[in-house]
Amino acid sequence: MAKNVKNPLVSVIVPIFNAEKFLKRTISSVKCQTYDNWELILVDDCSTDNSLKLINESAKLDERIKVVGLKENSGPAKTRNAGIEAAKGDFIAFLDADDVWLPEKLEKQLIFMKKHDSIFSFTGYEFADSEAKPNGTVVNIPKSIDYKHALKNTTIFTSTVMFDMSKISKEGILMPDVKSEDTATWWKVLKQIEKADGLNESLSLYCRSEKTMSSNKLVAIKRIWHLYRNQEKLNLISSSINFVGYAFNAVRRRV
Repeated sequence: MAKNVKNPLVSVIVPIFNAEKFLKRTISSVKCQTYDNWELILVDDCSTDNSLKLINESAKLDERIKVVGLKENSGPAKTRNAGIEAAKGDFIAFLDADDVWLPEKLEKQLIFMKKHDSIFSFTGYEFADSEAKPNGTVVNIPKSIDYKHALKNTTIFTSTVMFDMSKISKEGILMPDVKSEDTATWWKVLKQIEKADGLNESLSLYCRSEKTMSSNKLVAIKRIWHLYRNQEKLNLISSSINFVGYAFNAVRRRV
């Protein structure tokens, strides 16, 4: 697809599994964007609730909304990859089914990427509860991050990521089928390119309950160590050094 420099199409990929409680607000946050040349690709991973019904109804009301249904439950990596394969946009952005974008997210990020000639960008964000009520904890991000520093700092939040598809292939951003597939993907991409550029402005809400956030911390610790040792093949010393940096930055983000 030829790149439309003035008004590029942005493909927004949302993986869905039993997310009916959040879908209306998440879809609404895309429809309310000040930048309107987007396609919203909703990929259903064999939900057993009313998610598929809700997204099909949304697609009937807005031709920019596309529905992809997987034939068997496959997990978040394969679900996002199905969205990537279906995408027709000049840019690809990710949004989780329970997160929310602020209205100027796409517009500001596109302007930022053009200014910095970015291949890969991410933005700041704010923590919020499961009802999308911000809690005041805003995550500030670096101006840029490379592979070496990304190993120590998992500050790249999936719902803030955008890629310029004129500068990287779909194969280059496909997600490995592992736990913490998003982090593994950012590392994979950063081994291909010099850096990811950070727009230090809160443009997304990371929506989780306090209970979920606490349990996620324990899961994340195990997963990050697994990625160091099994995905990145780092030795014990290198894994330990990176893990200390990871733990420090994870605590700092929530202060």
